[in-house]
Amino acid sequence: MNCEVALILDRKYEQLQQMSDDPINQVSQVFEKSLQYVKRFSRYKNPDAVRQVREILSRYQLAEFELCVLGNLCPETVEEAIAMVPSIKTRGRGLDDEAIEKMLNDLSLIKKFE
Repeated sequence: MNCEVALILDRKYEQLQQMSDDPINQVSQVFEKSLQYVKRFSRYKNPDAVRQVREILSRYQLAEFELCVLGNLCPETVEEAIAMVPSIKTRGRGLDDEAIEKMLNDLSLIKKFE
């Protein structure tokens, strides 16, 4: 998810800033732009919230790309979630609407209290 990438790149950025005296360790423009992008599009900022989101979505045995799409885009309704990731209804596990609704409610609670 973007929020996980933001946390990783942020730590790396801090390390590079500490070693900025060495020209080899200068932060590249691509790195800075990537960090800005993931920070801008991260729905969750708190590391604990990021961990909780991954835990909640992992309970539903989602594929990695499904987990990332739902975690990044934060659909509010079951219909939105299915439109974004149709495979949550069609794959072998075929989550029912109630399970998807519970998952979305759990995610909204995290966002609400972050």
